[in-house]
Amino acid sequence: MTSSPPSNASPLDRYPNWKLEDAKSQLGEVVRLAQEQTPQRITVRGEDAVVMISAQEFTKLLPFLEQPSLHALLSQSPLSQLDFEQPSIRADVRDVEL
Repeated sequence: MTSSPPSNASPLDRYPNWKLEDAKSQLGEVVRLAQEQTPQRITVRGEDAVVMISAQEFTKLLPFLEQPSLHALLSQSPLSQLDFEQPSIRADVRDVEL
């Protein structure tokens, strides 16, 4: 397992980082840590490639993946046909001395 420098801060930076070669050779350890501790990042050529998480954590995330987008919800709303345009209002303009 290696740690990456804090340049280009990413939300993934707080998780352990494994080079692909190391993850392959220590797969059992990577799986154990993902199950018992935190998600494990696996990098390819120094770039984040995948994150290994426990099945339990993945199950918790599934409902979020299945939720419709805000746009879809608003488009399906019975209120989507409301007209929000306001008529133009003309106000008198007064002269101001500068």
